[in-house]
Amino acid sequence: MTIQEAIHARHVVRKYLDKPLPVDVVKLLDERIAENNRKHGISMKLVVNDGKAVPAFFRLLFHAKGVNNYLILSGADTPDTDRMLGYAGIDVMLYAQMLGLNTWWSASFSRSHVKKSADGTRISGIIAIGYGDGQGVPHKSKTIDEVSRYEGDMPEWFVAGVKSALLAPTALNRQAFMLVGEGNDVSLSYRRDKWSETNIGIIKYCFEVGAGIEHFAWKEISSI
Repeated sequence: MTIQEAIHARHVVRKYLDKPLPVDVVKLLDERIAENNRKHGISMKLVVNDGKAVPAFFRLLFHAKGVNNYLILSGADTPDTDRMLGYAGIDVMLYAQMLGLNTWWSASFSRSHVKKSADGTRISGIIAIGYGDGQGVPHKSKTIDEVSRYEGDMPEWFVAGVKSALLAPTALNRQAFMLVGEGNDVSLSYRRDKWSETNIGIIKYCFEVGAGIEHFAWKEISSI
């Protein structure tokens, strides 16, 4: 499975089987996480066999079950950390999908408990990782015209990038982003809220995968 295929295959899964992650899978995930940490200057960390990250209230609220492994999205308390965590977090999330796992990106977790294991001072969320009790279902999505525009005829690479961005996980599935293209320049904006910087990182990554970074250059990226 490629990253592009993983974008299409990934859906939210909140219920997991009581099946531990094999040692070799944990090793592969840790290597991917370490690579992202080095590249982006962050401190993500995989925690396994710990069922206390999602308290009972949130398990009931989201009908979640069996969240025993999770990625802590953490880094230094700097202005660009959330954006870097969004970009790197979705990379690890899709890599987990390639390994036959399922995931759930959640901002609802026990901050006091997760903080004990975190390597960074800022924690933006967690990503549950495991063998899902099912593969999830596609989320309701906006149309290409609702989240993008292009000066002139839309090239195929731009359309492919927008389609990938529409498959990305965003907070509350708001998909509150706009991609604007002109020639080989692309700008990305996201409606400002508490998760906008994280969402910018996620959308940026997915658009790059779909469009191919050899086809364009980022002109402007911002929350508005």
